[in-house]
Amino acid sequence: MEIDEKLIAEVTRRVMEAVSEMNASAPAENSGVAAESAAPVLSGGMTVTDLGPAEEGKYPDEVVIGLAPAVAEYQTQTICGIPHSDVLREIAAGIEEEGLRVRFIKVYETSDVAFIALRAAKLSGSGIGVGLQSKGTAVIHQKDLFPLTNLELFPQAPVLTLELYRKIGKNAARYAKGQSPVPIETINDCMTRPKFQAKAAILHIKETEHVVGGKPPEELRIEWQESV
Repeated sequence: MEIDEKLIAEVTRRVMEAVSEMNASAPAENSGVAAESAAPVLSGGMTVTDLGPAEEGKYPDEVVIGLAPAVAEYQTQTICGIPHSDVLREIAAGIEEEGLRVRFIKVYETSDVAFIALRAAKLSGSGIGVGLQSKGTAVIHQKDLFPLTNLELFPQAPVLTLELYRKIGKNAARYAKGQSPVPIETINDCMTRPKFQAKAAILHIKETEHVVGGKPPEELRIEWQESV
């Protein structure tokens, strides 16, 4: 089978270039301590404002979207180049199309998307949450399930499109309404793993660098800039 050394070398080169670009554009850290600021941060096509510690939701018609530590801050696009601002807009739009409200939180204590989604579900008034990693992996979770026993998992981030992210939002909202939606079908590309494995590993390492053990989730306000 000819996935040869030239291919591996080319993939590695591109990954290292991407990491160098991320390092160059990442905000400077102060002695390894995450900066605490309520000032809005412009990220791609949206403004993100930290509203303080996230509280348990009181509304049964909400779905909480939990973001991994680096989402829309240290990384701004998925593994295949989709801006996080577009991904979040589509998930939120899917939820709102089903008549439900959306709340965003940033989870700092883990970079594992299953635990992020479960944390979001536990803080959601409906008990349903969506977790999103920087590379684009997503999970729909329910608060009373085990971490690895979720409602729907979307592990192959490179094949996820904006249309599918919108469907993720719609299905999450349907679960929140007590329905049993048909699970979302996604493309299963057998070449995705060898093609993106090195980049996925490095992006996950970069995400995990921003984990802050013991730090509670923060509530976020996200506002999208209108296209001119």
